[in-house]
Amino acid sequence: MLDIAADLLEALGAGRRIAVATVTTVDGSAPRALGTSMAVDDQGRVLGSISGGCVEGAVYQAAEGVLETGVPVLAEFGFTEGDAFEAGLSCGGRIEVFVHEVTMGGARGALDARVVHELEATRDGRPAGVAIVVAGRAAGTVIAATASAPEVERDGLDSAAVQRILHELTARVSSGVSGTLDVDCDDEALRVLFVVAATAPRMIIFGAVDFSAALADASHLLGYHVTVCDARPLFATPQRFPSADEVVVAWPSEYLRSTLTDSRTVICVLTHDEKFDVPLLELALRLPVAFVGAMASRSTHERRINALEKAGLGAEELARLHSPIGLDLGGSTPQETAVSILAEVIATRTGAGGASLRSLSGPIHRKAAIRVAGS
Repeated sequence: MLDIAADLLEALGAGRRIAVATVTTVDGSAPRALGTSMAVDDQGRVLGSISGGCVEGAVYQAAEGVLETGVPVLAEFGFTEGDAFEAGLSCGGRIEVFVHEVTMGGARGALDARVVHELEATRDGRPAGVAIVVAGRAAGTVIAATASAPEVERDGLDSAAVQRILHELTARVSSGVSGTLDVDCDDEALRVLFVVAATAPRMIIFGAVDFSAALADASHLLGYHVTVCDARPLFATPQRFPSADEVVVAWPSEYLRSTLTDSRTVICVLTHDEKFDVPLLELALRLPVAFVGAMASRSTHERRINALEKAGLGAEELARLHSPIGLDLGGSTPQETAVSILAEVIATRTGAGGASLRSLSGPIHRKAAIRVAGS
C-alpha cells in the first residue's frame, strides 16, 4: 500500500472503492520486492505494478473479484512449464499476493483514520508503517504504526495480538525492514505482513573533491540523502555538489559527532588528509552505522591503521573499515570510482560476493542476508 500511497489517497479521496494487491512472499527470482502493491478501483483503473507485466492480468481479475464480493484473497503465482499463457513468472520465481478491499468510508473495507495518516506520511516522505493480517482471523485488517497503546480490541483481534503487532510494527518502522510474522491470537496463528516506508538512508561524504561530486551524483540516484562535508569553505559549496541534499562547512569529526546517524548510514571518507581522517575514522568506526569506507593507497592505509591503533581502536573496530574503499572493477575516473564504492556498499549490505552473475548458479534475486552494523 505504501509504495502507491499518493495515487491511493487520490483515488480514495474521490470516493472510489479499491482492491489492493500486495506481495506477501517472494521466493527465488522475482522482479518486485515484498510489500510492493498494485491496486484496481471500481472503475477498472490500475495503480502500480507488482511484477512488471508477468501476472498483472491474473491479479487484475482477482482484484475485480474482491471488489465484487468483499472477500479477501491470498493467491500464488509462479513459473509454469505447461501453458505458456497461464499466469506465471517467466523469471522462474514465485510470489504470493494478498488482495483486499479498502475504502475511505462505509462499513466494508473502511480504512481507519490512522492508516490514512500512514499513507499521508509516506506521500510526504516521512517514516510510516502498516500491518496487514493476510491469513487467519480478521484477514484484511490493517493496523497503523500510529495506533494507540491503550487500544484493546480490533476487528476480532485480542488485545495481546494487537499489542504484539504494534510492537513489531514500531520496531520495523525504525529499522526500515518490511516482512511477515506469525502472531498468536487466541491460540490461532495469524500471518501478518508488515510494510514500512522509512526516510532515505544517509550517505555522508567527507572531502570536497571531484570523487566526492561523482559519488554524490550516484548516491542521489540510489535514493540516499546525501551530505558532503569539508572544513574548507572555498571547496565545500552547493555549486560544486548540485546533487547533494546538503553541503556542510565544518571540521569533519566535529560534524559527525553532532549529526544524526543510524544503522543504515553510509560514511565515506575521501579527504586524503590525516589531520581530518584519523579523528574522523576513530569516531566513525565506533558508531553503529552500516558502512565506513576510506579512500587510500596501500601505504596511506597502513599509516592510518597504525594511527587508529594508537588511538585505542581494537581489531574488531578496525575490521569494519573498508579501505582502500570500493570493489575491484578496474575503473579510474571519479564516476567509475563512485560505481566501485557503491557496489561495495551494496555488497556489504546484502552479504553478496560481488561475482559476475554468469559465473554463479541458482536464482538471481536471492534473499539478502540481514547484517547488523558492526558485525
